[in-house]
Amino acid sequence: MESQIFNRKSLLLIIVASLGYFVDIYDLVLFGVVKVESLLTIMPTASDQLRADTGKMLFNYQMIGMFIGGLLWGILGDKKGRVKVLFGSILLYSAANIANAFVADIPSYIVIRLIAGIGLAGELGAGITLVSELMPKEKRGYGTMIIVCFGALGAVFATLIGAKGETLGTLLNTITGVTFLNWQIAYLVGGMLGLLLLIIRMKSLESNMFEQMQQEGTTRGNLKLIFGKRNNLIKYLQCVAVGIPIWFVVGLLIMNSKDDFGPLLGIKTINNGQAVMYAYFGLSIGDLIAGLLSQWLKSRRKVVMIFLLMTLLVTCSFLFAFKTMSEEMYYFFCFLLGTSTGYWAIFVTIAAEQFGTNIRSTAANTVPNFVRGSVFLIVSLFGIFTAFLSTGISALIVGLLTISIAFWGVYNLKETFSKDLNYHEEFI
Repeated sequence: MESQIFNRKSLLLIIVASLGYFVDIYDLVLFGVVKVESLLTIMPTASDQLRADTGKMLFNYQMIGMFIGGLLWGILGDKKGRVKVLFGSILLYSAANIANAFVADIPSYIVIRLIAGIGLAGELGAGITLVSELMPKEKRGYGTMIIVCFGALGAVFATLIGAKGETLGTLLNTITGVTFLNWQIAYLVGGMLGLLLLIIRMKSLESNMFEQMQQEGTTRGNLKLIFGKRNNLIKYLQCVAVGIPIWFVVGLLIMNSKDDFGPLLGIKTINNGQAVMYAYFGLSIGDLIAGLLSQWLKSRRKVVMIFLLMTLLVTCSFLFAFKTMSEEMYYFFCFLLGTSTGYWAIFVTIAAEQFGTNIRSTAANTVPNFVRGSVFLIVSLFGIFTAFLSTGISALIVGLLTISIAFWGVYNLKETFSKDLNYHEEFI
């Protein structure tokens, strides 16, 4: 049995998916790291407020792209194959990254972030679906764990390149004679890393389950299989609910470190990029622990419940245990917050394992992107509460709400560890 886990096909798939997700997270985080620098170049005479509003608008367009891409790639993955989606999504967001290095106006920036969002939405779901269908059912958690653990380090790399891209810029200037700014280098690096992946032959990696289903002519990628069946719709919403606390932490607590939570704890010099880097390093460690714990306990649900309790404990400590803290302590809490929400791999695996082969790619692609999209609601709720409550209390209320919803979701979902995935959803 062990030899089946690490055969050549599985290893190549895990390498490709891990590297693809690394670049995926790199680009997802990179915009937040370099947006201020890029907007200073593109709109140098604008006010700080206008640039801040433009940055938020661009991020919203990226998220719109991820909603569109989640549906597009998910359906294509079920209709045309998982490998084609893996290939296509990497190609699209890599091309968008390279194009982003040369934007000179806001309308172009909007279009490229929209396209990048569409591309970013497909890689993880396709990779997780392939791993779930290719690896032995008792061991597939190891594959998804490796993909997400390595991929999360893309955020660390994005922060480093976003801050220290001058050396590469000097090298490119020597070779091409063209001067590139730091933020342009960061985008070019992401695009080139993605394109390098496309030289790997991926045709042989297609899932046997998908190929068998294709030969049988089974109805594939029909959204009615999820949204037209009450039980499947409830199960789908429960899957989405499980992941929302991850983006409560990343999208609210971490991403707003400089504006809200650093000042709350008496620190005005917090760097958002550094906060993101430490949080994603923690996420990588957390995903490693969650994956190993899942294999040991032979349960996905138990691991998610443990991590939700950890998220609640660390969030409360972060918000209320100290009236003031040092920068070093703040970044350490960013690491702890990331670690406590490091069940992303388990969460996406649960979504893939809940549904039949003919709609699995759609579920695995759309669920995590709907969770990412929940950031808009989370931040909006936080804004409403801060109108009449303190920052700490407002964040706690939103956190309790998201964690409660996640507990509802995971409690009601069926355990999927070692579940046989070779079945189809039927119209009834």
